This record gives sequence, C-alpha cells and structure tokens, in this order.
Amino acid sequence: MSGGPAWAERAAMKTAKSALSWTSAMRTPCGGLSAPPARITMTDDRGAPTGGDWKPMAETALPPRARRIRAGLIHAGPIHAVLVAAFLAAAGGLAGCVEAAVGAGATVGVAAMDDRGVGGVARDAGLATRVRGKWLNYDLETGDTLAVDGSVKVYNRRAMLTGTVKSEQIRATAVRLTWEVEGIDEVINELAVGDTSAADSAIDSWISAQLTTKLTVDKDVHAVNYIVKTESAVVYLIGAAQNQAELDRVLGHARSVARVRDVVSHIRVKPAGTPEEPKKASR
Repeated sequence: MSGGPAWAERAAMKTAKSALSWTSAMRTPCGGLSAPPARITMTDDRGAPTGGDWKPMAETALPPRARRIRAGLIHAGPIHAVLVAAFLAAAGGLAGCVEAAVGAGATVGVAAMDDRGVGGVARDAGLATRVRGKWLNYDLETGDTLAVDGSVKVYNRRAMLTGTVKSEQIRATAVRLTWEVEGIDEVINELAVGDTSAADSAIDSWISAQLTTKLTVDKDVHAVNYIVKTESAVVYLIGAAQNQAELDRVLGHARSVARVRDVVSHIRVKPAGTPEEPKKASR
C-alpha cells in the first residue's frame, strides 16, 4: 500500500476525528445531549501536534490514563486516540443509557425478556465496560492492542474472553485485569496467542449474524438468553438454556452455519424452577 507511515497516520487521524465528532454530536437514546466535553490532542511520533482538537462525549468509565488524554493533560498518538474514541462511543453511548433506563424503572424491551432481567443485563454490560476500560488503560500504558485484539462478553457475572493476542504475557494480563473488576465471578479464558492480523472479521460477523437469526426465529429457543461471539470461524456461546433440549437446538443451529470450523459452548442448563447461581472459577 502506498504512502507508508504518513498515510497510516493520516488514516488513523481521520478515523479518530470521525469517531469523536460523531460521539460528541450524538444525542443519546436517553434524551438530552452529552455533558460539556474536553479535548483529545493528536500528535505525531515526535510529540508535535498534528492539528485538531476533537470533542468526545460526556464522562464515562474511562481508565485513568485515558481520562488524562481526554482532558488534554497528555498527548495521544493517532492509534490510541482511536481506541479512546471507540471506548467513549461504546461505553458512554450504550452502557450509560442502559443504566439510565434501568434507573428510570424501564421494564420493556429485549432486556426485560432476558432471564437476567433489565437490572441483570445492565449489570453485566457495566462489568464488561469496566473490563474493557482496564484493557484500554493497559494498552495506553504499554503500547499494546489488547482492547482491539481481545473481546469480553459477560453473562450472569461470567466473563468470556475471546480473540487472538500477540503473546502469552498479554493473554495472562487480560485474565488478571478481568479478575480485578469487582463483581466478576468467573473468567472463561478462550484467548488465543498468534497472528492478530489473520482473522477475517467480515466472515466472523456474517457467521454471528446467521446464527443469531436462526436462534431468533426458532420458537423453541429463548434467543435473548444467549450471547454469540465468533473468532476465526469458531463460534463461542455463553448464556442459559431452559433445558437440555433447548441447548441441543442451539448447538445444532451453530454447527449448521456455513464456514463454522468449531463450536465452543459455555452455556449452562438451568435446573427446573431454580435461578442460575454463578460459581467462582477460572479456566
């Protein structure tokens, strides 16, 4: 690809600017505008400003170093500014409004149909956001890309980690940081170590979409109780099945999707009439 490092820097800055502008201007589903924003100052590799101070949205669960970047106290290189922008958009724009809706006593929608209830869904979303915040802070301190390469899904306080990271040290760090989040009862470590550029995200997204559709249209599956994540054509599932028959249907659907290489299930079957009790464990 032509342009070399200069082209990559310009592309990263353009992405950051677009993400931050969108986030700043966005009206949240909860109503109203974001709180008064601060600045992220973009710099080149020598620390010289590259132009433009872009405003992210209101205060979210940003980790310490990211908050300092957001406040303009330290400079951010292009790639890490993109990470901060993405975190602001995802954590502030989604999790914050879910929690606000719960606080207002919302009882309708998909979350209400989930066995966890609206409060449980919001709790798990908050836990996942705090895990991502710790990962992002680690990246900002070390220059790694854990927050980009890894993924965390939380169901009933059980955190499932997936993705491909660059080293065993980063893999171990991801697990350690996840355990540091108060409220996490189990860490399921499915992180692989290898070439982080090898995955085909388009195919993975297509597989997840196909499976989600299959689960949704199956009247014998309570689809809202399952979280689907696909990495390198391997489908990872976490959630709660009403019974063994439902679990078998879910796994059958997953295996029937074209291009799926494997299916890894962390679904628990709920005892009849008994709510699921998460246990503290790690693998």
